[in-house]
Amino acid sequence: MKVFSLFAAFAAVAAAAELVIDPTEEYECDRPSKKGDTIHVHYTGTLLDGKKFDSSVDRGMPFSFTLGGGQVIKGWDEGLLNMCIGDKRTLTIPPEYGYGNRNMGPIPAGSTLIFTTELMGIKGVTKPDPLVPKPKASETDDSEAPKQTTTIPAESAASTESGEATVSTDLFFHDRQYPSSSSVSSTSSASAAVSSSTSS
Repeated sequence: MKVFSLFAAFAAVAAAAELVIDPTEEYECDRPSKKGDTIHVHYTGTLLDGKKFDSSVDRGMPFSFTLGGGQVIKGWDEGLLNMCIGDKRTLTIPPEYGYGNRNMGPIPAGSTLIFTTELMGIKGVTKPDPLVPKPKASETDDSEAPKQTTTIPAESAASTESGEATVSTDLFFHDRQYPSSSSVSSTSSASAAVSSSTSS
C-alpha cells in the first residue's frame, strides 16, 4: 500500500502541478464538510521522501479551522471539502497549493507535501453513531473499478513564482509566537495554518 501511495505521489508531481485527493476510508453521512464549516482534523504531514514534518496525532489534539476561509494552505481548503465525519484522505499537495517557493523550517522551497488526514468533527454536526462505511466499488459493481482519486490542476494564477502568493501564518512551527488573530482557532495547540492566497 505504501508503494502505491509513493507511486501516486511521484506520478502526480511528474505529470503536473495537481492537488491529488485520495480517499482511504469513507463513511455515509447526510452532512459532509462544506465551505464555512469549522472542522476538526487529525493529520500527519510528510515530504515525498517520507520525512515527517508535523503531526496533530503526535500532539493528541486535532487541528481546528474554518474550511475555505483562507486560514490554511489552499490544498487543505480544497482537499478537505465534502468529507463525512470519520473519513480519511491522503492529500498530495504541490507547491502551488502549499508553501510555494518558500523555505518553511524543515520544508524546503518548492516541496510537494503528503498529508494523511482524518475528519474528526464538524462544528454543529452530530457524529453519526454508528459510522456506516460507504460500499466499495467491488461491492456494488462486479467490475474491478480502480479506487477513485480526484485531481485538481493548479491554476496559473496560483503560481508563487510571480510573487503573488503570500504566507499569512505558520501551521507547523509551534515554538514561534504570532500576533493573536480572531481567525485562529483557540481549540488547537497548533498555530494557525498557512494561507496561500493570491491577489485578485
